[in-house]
Amino acid sequence: MRQFTTSMTFETRGRGLLEVTRPVTEWVDESGLAAGLLTVFVRHTSASLLIQENADPDVRGDLDRFFARLVPDGDPLFRHHDEGADDMPAHVRAALTAVQLSVPLSDGRLALGTWQGIYLWEHRTRPHRREIVLHLLGE
Repeated sequence: MRQFTTSMTFETRGRGLLEVTRPVTEWVDESGLAAGLLTVFVRHTSASLLIQENADPDVRGDLDRFFARLVPDGDPLFRHHDEGADDMPAHVRAALTAVQLSVPLSDGRLALGTWQGIYLWEHRTRPHRREIVLHLLGE
């Protein structure tokens, strides 16, 4: 068994999903491994990770609109608003989604479905610099 780790930094444009499949896949390809498991981890409490459809952008918009209804900015329920009305809602959105993903590696390729992509989901309204950590274990 061999293992590789790296981190990648992405600039978000504010709330929304940013597809990171290509740079992640390129890094995995460079490893030369044929089989294994990739772990993707985001190092933030107001952003998350998601595997979702990458063909129709309406899916990403619909997800954003659903979460806006589910956890609205400025909800008076929340006391924590040190960085603005979107602060605590961003934490709740991250808690409801995932900060870590596992993707199998088979025949030298990530075993994603035809329409699946890996996304970094920014939950804050302002742009941020986000870091994800990749760990690949395999042979």
